[in-house]
Amino acid sequence: MKIAFMGTPDFAVDCLRALAESEHEVVGVFCQPDKPVGRKQELTPPDVKVEALKHNLPVFQPVSLRNGKGVKILSEINPDLIIVVAYGKILPDDVLAFPKYGCINIHASILPKYRGASPIHFAVLNGDEETGVTSMQMDSGLDTGDILLVKKAKIGINDTTEKMYEVLAPLGAEVLMDTIALLEKGELSPIKQDDSLATKVGLLSKDMSAVDWTKSAFEIHNKIRGLYSWPGASTILGGKTLKLHSSVLSDKKGNNIPGEVVDCKGKIVVACGDNNCIELTLIQLEGKKRMDAASFLNGYQLSKGTVLGK
Repeated sequence: MKIAFMGTPDFAVDCLRALAESEHEVVGVFCQPDKPVGRKQELTPPDVKVEALKHNLPVFQPVSLRNGKGVKILSEINPDLIIVVAYGKILPDDVLAFPKYGCINIHASILPKYRGASPIHFAVLNGDEETGVTSMQMDSGLDTGDILLVKKAKIGINDTTEKMYEVLAPLGAEVLMDTIALLEKGELSPIKQDDSLATKVGLLSKDMSAVDWTKSAFEIHNKIRGLYSWPGASTILGGKTLKLHSSVLSDKKGNNIPGEVVDCKGKIVVACGDNNCIELTLIQLEGKKRMDAASFLNGYQLSKGTVLGK
């Protein structure tokens, strides 16, 4: 089968690699344009482009697919199927209708639960115990197309968003190849989504970083692991930003002020709004390197009763 692939970030690389190493012909790879990165603003190609060039695949980086621009490229490569994985652009109707078998999206959620840009983050932020990958026949809506195949994955109590990316990226490749196999056999059974069960999740922002210590220990723990590694959770200590890279739920309980340090002997335990506590295990004070709690306490005089966030 002749397939065009549309994707941009590292999450899509496993899917592209699986296609490139299969019996199918990848006739073109679409990704976002190269962007300036870092302090030096060096023009850097997307991860998908890097992978495509490893396999000598033709790469297209149009600024827009609209106004016939996408169809013009597709007419030259003539794919039977388009696969979309975190491409970052909305496909216009003429592109959706172009291939014989339409467009299939690989989405990192058990649809219809999380539609939109940040499904992995929100599964962790909300304390979900499982997530997964869905293949979907694309339509003109945002992640509203018929469900083709779903594979699930457990989320551990201390798993971060970054960890779940590592789990779901290869799972996405499995879902993709199994979906194409079923398509070729004529054995796909599309299922309509129940819109009433859907939640739309947008892009993350740095405005989400500040921890509200009046929340429950579970909510705060989920925020720390859900926002790792970007934009990251943070609080204030001594007038400086303290980044919270990882945590665990603590057995300690007590009627303390939310944000109050209740134990700082070799570890940092902080009271939360539900009278439960959280232990901060990996932190980074503004202007310093990240370090575990014990190392931090060796160089910083943190006192019991200190209230974070002020």
